[in-house]
Formats: sequence, C-alpha cells, structure tokens
Amino acid sequence: MDVKVVIFDWDGTLVDSVEHIAGSLHQAATELGYPELEREAYRDIIGLGMIEALEKLYPGISREEMNIIRERYARYFFAKVTTPQNVFEGMAEVLADLRVGGRGCSVATGKSRRGLEGALVSSGLGSHFDITRCADETRSKPDPAMLAEIIRFYGIEPSQAVMIGDTRYDLDMAQRIGMPSIGVEWGVHKRDVLGHYSPHAIVDSVKDLRDVLGL
Repeated sequence: MDVKVVIFDWDGTLVDSVEHIAGSLHQAATELGYPELEREAYRDIIGLGMIEALEKLYPGISREEMNIIRERYARYFFAKVTTPQNVFEGMAEVLADLRVGGRGCSVATGKSRRGLEGALVSSGLGSHFDITRCADETRSKPDPAMLAEIIRFYGIEPSQAVMIGDTRYDLDMAQRIGMPSIGVEWGVHKRDVLGHYSPHAIVDSVKDLRDVLGL
C-alpha cells in the first residue's frame, strides 16, 4: 500500500490481550452482582471505550455504577503487566520496518490513557509511535475523531493513511472517515464480520500483513 502513515489498534492487533480484558471485565462485573454474560459478549465490546462498552453490556447502567465497575476492572487488569512476550510474534518487526521505510506509525485505541501509557513502556513498543490517541481523551470508536486528530497531526488526508485493527469498530471508524483499512483475524472479529466494512484487505497472518504493506 502506498500510504504515508499506518495507524494501529492496540489490544488484539499488536498485543495478545483480548482474553485478559474479557476475563477482568467478567470478574469485576459478576463480583459486583451484575449478570454473568457469555464470554463472547465481553470479547465483542473490546475496542470500545469503557463507558460505551458497559452501556452495551448492561443497558441502563448509571455513571455511578460504571465507575464502580471500572475501579474493580482496573484492579484486575493492572495486576498483569504487558510484556514484550505479549506482543504478537512479528509485530514489533513490522513497526520497526515501517519506520525504517519512512512511514509514520501511530495508535488509535479504546484503552484509557493510563492503560496505554503503561503498556507502551512495558511492551517495548512505545518508541515506534509518533502519536497515540485513546478513547477517554477524545471519542470512542467507531466515531472517527481519533483518526481525524492523528491525520491532522501529520498534515495528511485520510486516503494517505491506513487503519489496522481486529474489530468491526476499527474498520467502521476508518470507513466513516474515508480511510482504507486492514482487518486482522488474530484478535476479536473474523472475516465474516470485518468484511462488512469494505477493508482494503483482511489478513490472517503477520506475513500476509507484511505483504499488503509492501514490507
């Protein structure tokens, strides 16, 4: 792809964290007396900001109740530190090669700023990115506000960047702003879901991703 900037989702795209997120949220909610949902329900909201995720899981929940769940979730989630071993094999090399090739790299994630800042350091990936945007400092996916802020930083048009993500929220966000996207199948959603958002490509291996990016 002839693009100047590559924008990555974090959880489920760069880092193998989907099950930890789902498990932490399930544990926090059920311990507080909320209904136990199917595991897939907790997986399906990964990529959204926490407020939007909880509204989808538990319709009608109040902000006060959300804050209680979020505090309990953070206790479980931050008990495990992201390490380089949690980065999907080959993705650190993808980032390094993009940088060597002169392309910008950035992150658009549903994580909180607190969560991302810690993960950028502990994963060893932080030095690869020019700019990062989180759901709690702008708007949650699939609103394209994060992408708009990132391309404004680079001074480029949406067509000059690509969004890479594992969820429908990533690809929907890109489609809304007219940005090409690449879906990866090693995270939350598979080809049958990702394909609804007209991605440039859907890949099931890092090798295939490298081929699409021309690395």
